[in-house]
Amino acid sequence: MATGTTTTAEHLRSALDGPWRAIREQARTQLAGEEFTDDPELDIHAARERVLEQMRLIAALGYPEKGFRPQNGGTGDPGGAVTGLEMLAYTDLSLWVKSGVQWGLFGGAVENLGTERHRDYIKRLISLDLLGCFAMTESGHGSDVADLETTATYDTATQEFVINTPTPSARKDYIGGAAKHARMAAVFAQLIVGGESKGVHCLLVPIRDELGADLPGVTTYDDGLKGGLPGVDNGRIVFDQVRVPRENLLNRYADVSADGAYSSEIENPSRRFFTTLGTLVRGRVSVGGAAAAGARVALSIAVRYALARRQFADPDTGEETLLLDYRSHQRRLLPLVAKSFALAFAQNDLVRRMDTVQRGDNVEAGAQRALEKRAAGLKVAQTRHATRAIQECREACGGAGYLTENRLVTLKADTDVFTTFEGDNVVLTQLVAKELLTAYSDEVRDLDAMGWVRFAATMAGDVVRKNTGVRQLIQTLRDRSDETIDEGDLAKRDVQLQLFADREDYLLRTAAHRLRARAADTGPFEAFNNAQDHILAAGAAHIDRLVLEEFVDGIAEIEDPEAKALAEKVCDLFVYSTLEENLAWYIMHRFMSVERAKAVRRGVNELVDRLRPEALTLVEAMGVPETMLRAEMLHDASVFDRR
Repeated sequence: MATGTTTTAEHLRSALDGPWRAIREQARTQLAGEEFTDDPELDIHAARERVLEQMRLIAALGYPEKGFRPQNGGTGDPGGAVTGLEMLAYTDLSLWVKSGVQWGLFGGAVENLGTERHRDYIKRLISLDLLGCFAMTESGHGSDVADLETTATYDTATQEFVINTPTPSARKDYIGGAAKHARMAAVFAQLIVGGESKGVHCLLVPIRDELGADLPGVTTYDDGLKGGLPGVDNGRIVFDQVRVPRENLLNRYADVSADGAYSSEIENPSRRFFTTLGTLVRGRVSVGGAAAAGARVALSIAVRYALARRQFADPDTGEETLLLDYRSHQRRLLPLVAKSFALAFAQNDLVRRMDTVQRGDNVEAGAQRALEKRAAGLKVAQTRHATRAIQECREACGGAGYLTENRLVTLKADTDVFTTFEGDNVVLTQLVAKELLTAYSDEVRDLDAMGWVRFAATMAGDVVRKNTGVRQLIQTLRDRSDETIDEGDLAKRDVQLQLFADREDYLLRTAAHRLRARAADTGPFEAFNNAQDHILAAGAAHIDRLVLEEFVDGIAEIEDPEAKALAEKVCDLFVYSTLEENLAWYIMHRFMSVERAKAVRRGVNELVDRLRPEALTLVEAMGVPETMLRAEMLHDASVFDRR
């Protein structure tokens, strides 16, 4: 490869690596060894032990310390912790998940919800002297955390909390580490003091002794085989009147005194609950990042394979054609590469925001809540992208893609659950939309008389334009059927941003209007349920707009002109392919003429054609070293060297 191309790839990789690029570069070397690979032929018991040993190697390399404060034995680098552990997704997602449970979820709960009296636990869990699990989800309640059934009842006489599983649906379920390795659980339960429920709180509950046997009153079960992640020992926990000392309550936001007096600086129970959950946002940030990393691995494999594998002879030359020279193959892979670029820039910004908030550098009102909304939205975008991209890569590699030795089926199985854990994607999209609707409602509520007139005018204007087709008429007059993407105004970044913003704005305002109109005749639930499809569409449009904005901001920071020019083309492909996926909406709501819609389709074809010669550069820029791909088909001479 030419030096210039390599340099361009390096410049792009540096941009995609983001603020913690030094950690990424270090990880590419440290994690490249065979000791960090998975072995698909191991049964689940051997796979679990292998992952635990790999975690000990990770601990020795100093990755966990980054996620904890210096006073607790860490180095106080939240962004570095998320970035470093994300790199584990290039090796084995079982290792990433189990590490995330130990140091992210369990460790994060102890540090962020606990106080000085829990400091010793943190030092022990960093070194793996104490293995833990995060016991939030129950069989009957997954996303609905507020209605968990497990109880923690305070006994004043003994100054203990009594942890109990009152019904079969209250068992803690799908808990990583619960089947075998964890000796302590961070248990989320309804706190009952003086016969009164104080809402969901978190307590540390020992579940196993040093030899791995269940402690009295604790019964653990093995979830057994799952769809993927064989190295993670997911299990169930049932508590039967298990007693723990009063001090085991993680008491940063609420406490119970020895004589049974409940206290909290946050008087509103709802705000206290959401404050508690908000401190654990790092897990959601991490899940999205790891899913996107898994997609980059799959795309790196599939594109490299398509650059080497030949199929069907060219009638003009008689030579078999490279897979990536087929337009259909370019269309199925390159837009996904473009989306991976977009999501990488968005993740960099999200981790930067998280790091600022968790270091205490951003104390603005609403910063935490804004972070939670953004983390929820990007987690949805990244996990859905991973599911789609990995499946497309598997199909694009034909029968070879179905062999376990080529990793794609393993990646597919291991990332499948990412759309569910740390928040179901539909629920999270709804959460994003609700936040937008709340902000919109507040904005409208604060309008003065003239503001209401302007607001009514914009709504009326939308109706007029939609009914008369004025927008489409203007675009039809302006758009030509034969113009290239360079000639049309769709190539202008401000036009692209406006189209994304128009979709979000229109969906949000009409969803609000639909809710308000329905609420006048029905109850709040029926009104919301009736408009749920509309609300979810508004949330999805908001996420798309955020991702595009971060892509644009990311490009602005690239100094090398060749790398920047290539990134601009990749951004165009992301825009055109996203518009193509939503063409029906744009045409139905008269934001796009038929001619412009045709231009979008042509634009995707033109862009994949232009990016085809840069395919290897783009793959190298995604930053998954060849040494970490470990797909046997990339080295099979019998496949590639046919003449």
